[in-house]
Amino acid sequence: MCGENMRQNKKQVLLCCTLLLGIHSSLAMALESDSDQPITIDSNTATYDDKTSISTYTGNVISVQGSIRVNSDKLVVYFVDGDAEKLVFTGNPARFKQTPSEGAEDITAKALTGEYYPKKNLLILIDEATVWQGNGTYESKLIEYDSKNSVVRAGEKSSDSKRVRVILKPKPKAEK
Repeated sequence: MCGENMRQNKKQVLLCCTLLLGIHSSLAMALESDSDQPITIDSNTATYDDKTSISTYTGNVISVQGSIRVNSDKLVVYFVDGDAEKLVFTGNPARFKQTPSEGAEDITAKALTGEYYPKKNLLILIDEATVWQGNGTYESKLIEYDSKNSVVRAGEKSSDSKRVRVILKPKPKAEK
């Protein structure tokens, strides 16, 4: 009886690990064309400071680049040599959505603050961060989504008090 329970537990752990790896790989594949697309920003107000090369957008901000869409209260864009180097969005919460590949379920996320680096295909979600796709959910104070290198990181190594929560829901049974 004890040996059978151990085998069942090992199977469940193996299944959870397999599901986690599946979520990681699907989260990490973004549409390759996204980074080649222009960034379109709609907002209630817009300000550009030529001296600092910083552009600020406020009020129902919607920014779109290819399949990436971010809804936020405020967006600050930092330019280097005329190119958008870093976008910082804030909201209560700000929301992110991306299609990872054609026909795949969208990746959605929310956080109080987000940093997006278009040239690096890097999204950093800070404070009350949640990322979900299909049956999997990540929750943490800090989540990094690097679609270029196929890596999702959650949590901070420096603190045990800032834990990561991953929820793996079973797929719904198919109707006959």
